[in-house]
Amino acid sequence: MSLIPSIFGGRRSNVFDPFSQDVWDPFEGFFTPSSALANASTARDVAAFTNARVDWKETPEAHVFKADLPGLKKEEVKVEVEDKNVLQISGERSNEKEEKNDKWHRVERASGKFMRRFRLPENAKMEEVKATMENGVLTVVVPKAPEKKPQVKSIDISAN
Repeated sequence: MSLIPSIFGGRRSNVFDPFSQDVWDPFEGFFTPSSALANASTARDVAAFTNARVDWKETPEAHVFKADLPGLKKEEVKVEVEDKNVLQISGERSNEKEEKNDKWHRVERASGKFMRRFRLPENAKMEEVKATMENGVLTVVVPKAPEKKPQVKSIDISAN
């Protein structure tokens, strides 16, 4: 559950989470050049795809990431591990080909590249990452190493 109210764009990230790389920009969309006003909705749509939304859930067994990537095939998405503890999800949706006789009334579907990176804690087993894609939803599961329980040794108390 996020500590940030939904007025901050409805993001599920948490500014107090040291692993989160989401940064809320209070000026996002505030300074729009007047020449770009005609393309503002297109720019917003592209930005929405460029910054693909990802849910990150931690269970007792694993870290689970879910990304909505509608219309993409698994061949158009890359899941990579960097620096032993950074998970990177990236991909690209190409623009639809335009024909000379086509008249566009509205363009709302986003296109372009996206990339998200997540720094995982030390207990993540990065060598066992698994990814699946079904119905436009990418699911990445990063198993966790079992928590090491401290050894407790009972000491007998002797009487003096």
